[in-house]
Amino acid sequence: MLGTTAHPSTRWVIQAIRNLVMDLEDAGCRARFLIRDRDGKFPALVEEILADAGIQTVFTGIRVPRMNSIMERWAQSCRRNLLDRCLLWNERHLRHALREYERFYNQHRAHQALDQAAPLRAVPDSITDPERITDLNVCRQDRLGGIFHESSHAA
Repeated sequence: MLGTTAHPSTRWVIQAIRNLVMDLEDAGCRARFLIRDRDGKFPALVEEILADAGIQTVFTGIRVPRMNSIMERWAQSCRRNLLDRCLLWNERHLRHALREYERFYNQHRAHQALDQAAPLRAVPDSITDPERITDLNVCRQDRLGGIFHESSHAA
């Protein structure tokens, strides 16, 4: 689940890191690195929690925003594909939209760097049988009122 707050504090950051570690364990995923800046809201306890989970912290350089290119790319993608395309009414609506986008981004959206897989979904096997190709039924499901479209093989 995507954690956000308008007023992050040291206590909030510690809880967010604990939630991240638990979410990774629940999903059966393993992160090797956490890339972050040098904000004072990250106390030593955060490093201990991450180290216990086997996650190494990598610090971005001072005044070098391109060092955090992965997160910058995600934020750019979120803005272009979600925030620039919908009218958000309040914080609750924003959180709902961000959760949907996070799910879409991690479970459905194809990523070129992952050979068209999604981070939490492997690429399905290719269909080579001509009979299966001619009888291929694809279902489309709209998300967030049609901003995203998910396609899948019909059962």
